[in-house]
Amino acid sequence: MKVRYLSGANIYLRPLERADAPLFVEWLNDPEVTRRLDRTEPVTLETEEAYIAKLYDGEHDLGLGIALHATDQLIGATGLHQIDFRNRSAMFGIFIGRQELWGHGYGREATELMVTHAFETLNLQRVWLQVFADHRRAIGAYERVGFRVEGTLRAARFRDGRYWDVLVMGILADERH
Repeated sequence: MKVRYLSGANIYLRPLERADAPLFVEWLNDPEVTRRLDRTEPVTLETEEAYIAKLYDGEHDLGLGIALHATDQLIGATGLHQIDFRNRSAMFGIFIGRQELWGHGYGREATELMVTHAFETLNLQRVWLQVFADHRRAIGAYERVGFRVEGTLRAARFRDGRYWDVLVMGILADERH
C-alpha cells in the first residue's frame, strides 16, 4: 500500500514516485489523454523521472498521484501549481490517464480533495484553472465542486488544426459547496 496523503470515498491522493514515471510516459504520449491538456511535446522516461524528482524541491507546486482505494492502482495525477502564498492563490490541474475510468467521478472527487486541501490546509483564498471550452464533462465536474467561469480566452489554444477557446474558472474559499 502507498502513502495516502489525502483520502476520499473511492480514491486517495499520494506523492508521486520515480516508479510511476513509466505510466506517465504511456499516458502523456497518448493523443486521446493529452488532447484536453496543453501538451504537444512527447515525454520520455528520463524527462518524466526528472519532473517527478524536481516536483518536491520547492513549495510552489504540489503534485499528487490519483489512486483507487480498492486496488491501489494509479489512474492519474492532480496538482496545485504556481502556489502564491502572498496572494494566497494557486492554479489547479488534473488528468485521468486510464481512459476506461473516464466518467466515473474520480476526477471530481480528486478535485474536491485538492480544493479542500488548498483552503483548509494551505490557507489559500483562490484556486483557478484553465479548461478547453468544449470539454463539457470537465466543466460540469468543476462546476459541481464550486468553480465558476471567470472569463474566456478566445482562440487561445491551437489543436487539431484550429484555434479553441479556453475558459478560466476559479473558486474562492467562501464559495465551496
